[in-house]
Amino acid sequence: MVFTDLDKFFMESAMDLARQSFEHKEVPVGAVIVKDNEIIGRGCNSVIESNDVTAHAEINALRSASSKIGNYRLNGCSIFVTLEPCHMCAKAIIDARLSWIIFATKEPKTGSLCSIDNFLENKALNHKIKYKYGLYEEESTKLLKSFFILKR
Repeated sequence: MVFTDLDKFFMESAMDLARQSFEHKEVPVGAVIVKDNEIIGRGCNSVIESNDVTAHAEINALRSASSKIGNYRLNGCSIFVTLEPCHMCAKAIIDARLSWIIFATKEPKTGSLCSIDNFLENKALNHKIKYKYGLYEEESTKLLKSFFILKR
């Protein structure tokens, strides 16, 4: 896959958020939403801290971006996330009308884009999103493994 310098910058920002999650003893996932080459939303996992099962990095980034632009539709935006989205997050991204998902590493247990199924290819969905992955894959995988080693 081909990634630009801007892609790398945005994924580095998502990685910074994943590290913040790690420091707060949350699963280390970070996400940023980009429109016109500007970050308009940021999120990291805060499920434990907020006592909210929906407080995934992607959902928090969607909420942040929607609040910033005053609209729940995020047409023309991309999300950079350090881990393949689950079904809940993928559906929220579809409903928000993002154009792209760029993620760092696959999630073999709950990843909805290419690991356990190909949710975005469901013909019933009313919005199509492109995706690519592998940018900062090694760094994200290492951070996640470090987190789970500490938990065991």
